[in-house]
Amino acid sequence: MFHHWSASWPVLIGYVLVAPWHLAGVLRLRALRAGGSGLADGVAWVQLRREAVMCQLGLLLVLLALVSPLGYWSDVYIWLRAVQALLVAVVGPGLIVLGAPWLPFRQLWRPGGAEPTADRVIGVSFWVSRPVAVVVAFNAIFVAWQVPYLFDLAQANSAVALAEHASLLAAGLLLWLQLISSRPVTAPGSGLRRVAFIIGTVGVSTVLGMVLVFGNNVLYPAYANPAHHLMTVLDDQQLAGAVLWMGMLPPLITAAVALLSQWLDHEESAELSAGLKKMTGARRGGWPSRPVIR
Repeated sequence: MFHHWSASWPVLIGYVLVAPWHLAGVLRLRALRAGGSGLADGVAWVQLRREAVMCQLGLLLVLLALVSPLGYWSDVYIWLRAVQALLVAVVGPGLIVLGAPWLPFRQLWRPGGAEPTADRVIGVSFWVSRPVAVVVAFNAIFVAWQVPYLFDLAQANSAVALAEHASLLAAGLLLWLQLISSRPVTAPGSGLRRVAFIIGTVGVSTVLGMVLVFGNNVLYPAYANPAHHLMTVLDDQQLAGAVLWMGMLPPLITAAVALLSQWLDHEESAELSAGLKKMTGARRGGWPSRPVIR
C-alpha cells in the first residue's frame, strides 16, 4: 500500500515556495528581536519557535495528505478520500492558524517597520469581521465537494481535484481564524459565540456522515473498481460517512473545550474583580465618621 505515491506538481511547488518563505520570515523576526528592533517586541523566541513548529507541521500534513500514498489511494477508496478531506480542510489549517504565520510571511513580503495590526496582515480583516458568512461558506464548500457529481468529477479530473483541495484549504484557514486567535489576528466575538459556530459545523458534518452511513444506494459509482473485492462500494461509502461523522469531532471539540475554559476564566475574573471593587469601594450611608455640629 505504501509503494504508491501520487505526484501533484502544483502542490509540491506550492509547498516548496511557502514552507521556506515561512522559515525565512521566522529567522528574520528572530534576528530583528536579537538586534533590539521594535518589530518583535513582546514576542519571545520560545513562542515564535513553537508557532513555527505548529505551522510547519500543518503545511507538512497538508502536503502528505495530497502527495503521499494517501493521495494515491484516495482515488481508490472513498473512506480514504474522506480522511484526506479532513486533513486538508480541518486538521492542517488548524495547525497553520495556531502557528500564526502572518508576521513571518509579511517580513519577507514587506520588511521593516512596526509590528502590523490585524488589518494589515495579508488582508485577513475582511474575512475575520464576517464570522457568520465564513462559517456558512466553509460548511457549504465542504458539503458541496461531497455531492456525487463534483465528487466523481474531482476523482477523474486533476484540475478539478486541485480546485477542491485549494478551496477546502482556504475555507479551513478562514474558519479557524473565526475560532482561535492567531497573532496578531484576534478571533471575533465571545467564546460562547465561537463555540456556537463549532456546534453548527459539527452538526453539518454529523448530518452529512449520517446520510452516507445509513444510505442504501451507491452515491459514487466512479469508485466501482477492482480494489473493492473485499469491501463493496456501499461499505466503503458508509465507512467514509463514519470518518466524516466522527473525524470532525476531535479537533473541533478540543477547540470548544479550550474556548469554554477561557470564557469561564474570564467570567470568574470579572466576578472576582467586581467583588473586590465592591469590598474596597467607599461605603454609602451609615453613621458619619465624626459628629456633626448643627
